[in-house]
Amino acid sequence: MANVITIDDPADPRLADFRDLSTADRRPDRPGGRGLVIAEGVVVVERLLSSPFPVRALLGVARRIEALGDQLASLDAPAYVTTAEIMAEVVGFHLNRGVLASADRAVQPPVADLVARSRRLAVLEGVGDHENLGSLFRNAAALGLDGLLLGPGCSDPLYRRSVRVSMGHVLRVPFASLDDLPGGLDLLRENGFKVAALTPRADSVPLSAARLHTGKAALLLGSEGPGLTEEAIAAADVAVRIPMYGGVDSLNVATAAAIAFYAVGIQDTSRETDPCS
Repeated sequence: MANVITIDDPADPRLADFRDLSTADRRPDRPGGRGLVIAEGVVVVERLLSSPFPVRALLGVARRIEALGDQLASLDAPAYVTTAEIMAEVVGFHLNRGVLASADRAVQPPVADLVARSRRLAVLEGVGDHENLGSLFRNAAALGLDGLLLGPGCSDPLYRRSVRVSMGHVLRVPFASLDDLPGGLDLLRENGFKVAALTPRADSVPLSAARLHTGKAALLLGSEGPGLTEEAIAAADVAVRIPMYGGVDSLNVATAAAIAFYAVGIQDTSRETDPCS
C-alpha cells in the first residue's frame, strides 16, 4: 500500500521530483541529462501505475489521490497529499488536474527486436515538437500500430508535455531509436516491410492506391512544416499522399498520421476494444 503522507511545507525536500516542472524536463543529475517521467491527471497517472515504468512518488490533493483507490494498494511508493496552493508553489504553475506522479525511465526494446515482432510501424524524422509527438503516440495507440521508430531530430517522447498530450499512451506504445536514417530503413525491408513516405508532393501515389494494409507497412513521417527530407523520400519504397480538396496542401503531422494509421490497419479489427472501456 502506498504510504500516504500529508505535506504542509512547499519547501519539503521530499517533493524534489515535482519542483519547477516547467524547467525540469532536462536534469543533469539523471542518466543522459533527461528528466524523470512525469504523469499529470488521474487518467494518465493510472496508466503510469499500470506501466513498466518504476513509480517513485505521487503528489496531489486529497480527492485526486483518493480517486486512484485500489491502484495504490500494491504501490510501494509514497503518495504526498497537500493543498492546490502548495502544489502550485512546488510545481511552478497551477495544475487543474490535481495529481502528479513521477517515475524512472523503463528500458526500451532494441530497434531490431521491435521491428521483428511488428507489422505496423511509424518511422519519424525530425519531429521535434513535444505536443505533435504526444499526439502521434496517442494516434498510434488508438489505431493499432505496433510501435514507433524515432529518427534523428525527434524530441524525447517521455518529456512531460509529450506524456500529457499522449494521455499516457506513450507509456504503453513501444518505441526505439533509429539513429541511422535513411540507412536504417534497410532493417525494415529485411523484415518484410514496405516503407511508405508520407508527402504532399504531386508525383506521389494516393494513399488508398498503395494498398499498405495488405502486408507489413512502415509509414515514414517528417516534421511539421518542412516534412521529410529528400533523402528519406528517395529511400522509401513508395511516396504516398492524402488527396485533399483544392486550396489545402498539407495537414498537421499528427492529423495526417492518424489518417494513414487507419489506412494501413483498415482490415485488422482483431484488436478493437469497446470505446467505453
